[in-house]
Amino acid sequence: MQENQNSSGFILQGFSDYPDMQIPLFCLFLLIYLLTLQGNLLILIVIYQTSSLHIPMYFFLCNLAFIDLCASSVSQPKLLSILLRGDSVIYFGSCMIQMYCFITFTCAEFVSLTIMAYDRYVAICNPLRYLVVMNKRVCVILVIMCWIFSFAEPISHTLLISHLPFCKSRTIDHFFCDFSILLHLSCANTASIELLTYILGSLVGLPAFVLMVVSYTYIISTILKIHSATGRKKAFTTCTSHLTVVILFYGTILITYMRPTSQYSYTLSKPFSLVYTALVPLINPFIYTLRNKDIKQQISNKIHFKSCHYQ
Repeated sequence: MQENQNSSGFILQGFSDYPDMQIPLFCLFLLIYLLTLQGNLLILIVIYQTSSLHIPMYFFLCNLAFIDLCASSVSQPKLLSILLRGDSVIYFGSCMIQMYCFITFTCAEFVSLTIMAYDRYVAICNPLRYLVVMNKRVCVILVIMCWIFSFAEPISHTLLISHLPFCKSRTIDHFFCDFSILLHLSCANTASIELLTYILGSLVGLPAFVLMVVSYTYIISTILKIHSATGRKKAFTTCTSHLTVVILFYGTILITYMRPTSQYSYTLSKPFSLVYTALVPLINPFIYTLRNKDIKQQISNKIHFKSCHYQ
């Protein structure tokens, strides 16, 4: 009976509260999605084709760009389908896959941002030992560990939630299969899954956030000691931009999920979700490249080369 019940799937409401805004919202989210794909693909292509950029910082930036490509593709295509065609049904298996992928790429973003913060800490606070500490082997190991952890962490959540009976409403008031809403819709006791969420969040999310803040604290402290006012201002502006993205991502994730299911807010869930599913993957390429003269120079060179070639 539970198997037959689960096989029927769910209905994603998306933004059905605004029926007159479906097409404008579709155009907006399509633009965001296309810019996200273009920006992150551009980073991957430029760094891959430029041997001078094959250093740890850009290696981690490529990893982040790939994560953002995957993360934005988890929920946004389905949201676009809902807005354009009203295709709001999502089958149970697809819902579980979407939830698993969402948790996977969210964890990968957490770990990747933390690794990048540590990389910048070593580069700025201990520059003479940078290439020794962040050698190729260490970089590869860090990225592999990032993905192993990210793929392994959601397995317990996905298996436990996939076996829950959903005898309440089949309607998910969201634009993707958010596990907090699925817990709320289940008629079973989900206390053990909630406890698992808090434990994993406390053991992984909070320490990563603290490590991030500590790294940037040391970075900013070192920057303030730079004698050149121009160099100090440039470095400080770049770091604060990065830290703003980090706080947006970490803050919205922790506020949304690190609280009991009974206190889940449908009002705040969608706007917060848009921050970490659409806004952060969109602005990451611009934050990490527009202030980077090496990447800007390579992009400019390639554009100039192509224009000359076509002429």
